[in-house]
Amino acid sequence: MAYKIGIDVGGTFTDFLLAEDDGTAHIYKVLSTPKDPSIATISGIEEMAKDRNMSTADFLDQVSTIVHGTTVTTNATLTYRGAKTGLLTTEGVRDALEMRRGIREEQYNNHFENARPVVERYLRRPVRERLDYKGNVVTPLDEAWLRKEIEYLKSEDCKAIAICFMNSFANPDHEKRTAELVKEMMPEAFLSVSSEILPAIRFYDRVSTTALNAYIGPVLELYLGPKLGLLNKLGKYDFKGILLIMASNGGVISPEVAMRIPGLTLLSGPAGGPVAGLAYADGQDFPDVITCDMGGTSFDVALIKDKKPLTTTEGEIERLRISWPMLDVVTIGAGGGSIGWIDEVGLLRMGPQSAGADPGPACYQLGGTEPTCSDADLALGYLDPDFFAGGKMKLSVDAAKSAIQSRIADKLGMSWEEAAAGMYEVINVGMASAVREIAVKAGYDPRDFPLVTAGGAGPNHACQIALALSIPEILVPRESSIFCAAGMLRSDLKHDFVRTYATTLDALDVAKFQALYAEMKAEGDKLLDEEGIPKDRVSYILQLDLRYIRQYHEVSVGLTFDDVSKGDLAEVAKRFHQAHDALYGYSLEDRGTPVELINMRLTAVGDTEKPKLLAQPYAGPDPSPAYKNSRSVYVPSAKAFQEVPVYDGFALNFGMRLNGPCVVEQVNTTTFVTPEFSVVVDKLGTYTVYVNENEAKVLARVLKDVEAA
Repeated sequence: MAYKIGIDVGGTFTDFLLAEDDGTAHIYKVLSTPKDPSIATISGIEEMAKDRNMSTADFLDQVSTIVHGTTVTTNATLTYRGAKTGLLTTEGVRDALEMRRGIREEQYNNHFENARPVVERYLRRPVRERLDYKGNVVTPLDEAWLRKEIEYLKSEDCKAIAICFMNSFANPDHEKRTAELVKEMMPEAFLSVSSEILPAIRFYDRVSTTALNAYIGPVLELYLGPKLGLLNKLGKYDFKGILLIMASNGGVISPEVAMRIPGLTLLSGPAGGPVAGLAYADGQDFPDVITCDMGGTSFDVALIKDKKPLTTTEGEIERLRISWPMLDVVTIGAGGGSIGWIDEVGLLRMGPQSAGADPGPACYQLGGTEPTCSDADLALGYLDPDFFAGGKMKLSVDAAKSAIQSRIADKLGMSWEEAAAGMYEVINVGMASAVREIAVKAGYDPRDFPLVTAGGAGPNHACQIALALSIPEILVPRESSIFCAAGMLRSDLKHDFVRTYATTLDALDVAKFQALYAEMKAEGDKLLDEEGIPKDRVSYILQLDLRYIRQYHEVSVGLTFDDVSKGDLAEVAKRFHQAHDALYGYSLEDRGTPVELINMRLTAVGDTEKPKLLAQPYAGPDPSPAYKNSRSVYVPSAKAFQEVPVYDGFALNFGMRLNGPCVVEQVNTTTFVTPEFSVVVDKLGTYTVYVNENEAKVLARVLKDVEAA
């Protein structure tokens, strides 16, 4: 037997998906260990081994691949607990890291505070050198000056050094020489060089990305590294399989690449969600979906169009720019652990602060006293206090009600029932706003997309989110509670490359254009070859960042190697005009406005072996074999508690149908179906939750295989 393991380290729980060769999947969850996330990772693996009556070493001997998503770099940035970092940059521009693009995010708020840079000003050291925009030397690199600045950073005990000079994307020589001197004088320091990790135009974007990469480098190295980190702990069990790390672009990378460019993991955890959502939506031939994942701490939303998750090169974390390609994920502080509180004007709020795994919600009885979303869900009857985590963890209804009463209800002059219902409604409104934001921002109507809902807490809230946005259909995968972990096992190896070549398409130097793409392709081939990917499993995604001349923002447009070899970009220009019209409502094609190229991009993709999704045999419409019992739950539309049926999710099979209101329970998640919806189970075991008036349309699609047979 050979196994593959997907691991997603969250703020409250660490999720595991154990996949067997035949497609059988097993779900595991353990409480996260924020002080050292690898402890929870190893604990989960030990639990898998125990369930199979094996030693951990013997079990890992049968594991071929572990794909791991980590929040280590994310949390280090959010909490400003990265390494002490120095920045070497061109004399006169060291404050660009703090000035950013010179645009205040809230223009009319004079009290708005700027984002705090990860490098203190006294550690941003100016270097006498200068290149022009073509890469020509204006001022030679002053090595005597440079050595003094490096000595200063060494005396300040900097653990990481970022190097970013003006226009180094056009000529990396000064940065390369500076890197040589840093390695000579500070060999122990983590080094981040902009011309190596992001040779692209726009100085703030480049310096911010380079500084962030340096800031989190030692943190990830400590967590993953062979000395004390995860590689060391797996090595103690003689793990011989492949360890891969989830990257922010929706692909996976080797630990070596992750430790060299740690910034690629800054949104590692949420990136698995869209990949999983695409797989489950494909079971019903949906090319377009919105995925949302509600865990213990956060709520992550992504949009998939034409089977491709939306990406961005203008990502941010804690308002700090990251300019690598990454999945466009909107994240808000809304999860099962989100704390309910009353603000200064007496309004009920939910989150973004979270009770996390330690001490956790009040109902966990682990020392938490604040009322959370999970406490409200339990008090409203959506959760079974004796079946949480399959009964491994008993929840206290009394503790939940007490926390809600004392911290919310008493302050608002209402009953605990009203307060709990209010908490449920407030967090649902916030999550619906996040779903609306990602769709509208991309120019789409959320009503045109089914909602793939996941996370341990997500399915309890999905119907109310869909009702708020008039979304007619929801897909709840059976593995929804470990959604991102499932997506990680379905991710390909991906490496992104970029070159700046500023020119109008009319003036394009075809030979230079082709040479730059050949250069990026060679780099991608080398990395994938080192990672053991055969050539017949390598593919490429090519894009150009284009804009109308004198515009500020670009639009990314796809092209092929055939377009590159022809050197004729007329068809690419047409695609740009169409994309610009779709995004902004107008095109300047008829006016003959020149189209300007800014960046050339290439993604090298290594196809990995993916777990199978097993199709179930048709079981008929009768759900009675899955019926467990009934219990009193709060029904929002009735504003009252009602007795509703409860079903065992793992006993529901292909074709079975349910009418709301009802509750579907699994070991790691619960789905609350409101009266406006019904459910049919598809061939992959996914619960298709649909608005009642759409029944004929949904059943015709979900049951088409049965009708064909």
